[in-house]
Amino acid sequence: MDLTKKHCVPCEGGVPPMSKEETEKYLKEVKGWQLVGNKIEKDLKFRNFKKAMVFVNRVAGLAEKEGHHPDILVYSWNKVKLITYTHAIGGLSENDFILAAKIDKII
Repeated sequence: MDLTKKHCVPCEGGVPPMSKEETEKYLKEVKGWQLVGNKIEKDLKFRNFKKAMVFVNRVAGLAEKEGHHPDILVYSWNKVKLITYTHAIGGLSENDFILAAKIDKII
């Protein structure tokens, strides 16, 4: 399954989040992302602050294009934590894994 070929679809809620089994299947498609509660997260380290910010801005552009936005934390001058889940359903949907796969292409 090539998630990078898919696009996020609007979610207004009213659908259940992915099951544990679905989540585990999709997690195999995105390297380095970890399940934390009802979200997936990835930590990255860059050579310097500028490279971290260039990456963050590229992720922001991707998120706008896909209409699906991760939580982004920049800390310790060269580290970035990405957290994604579908806010409208309070858990994970395919959108989160599509976004994660596309973020991985940026890296």
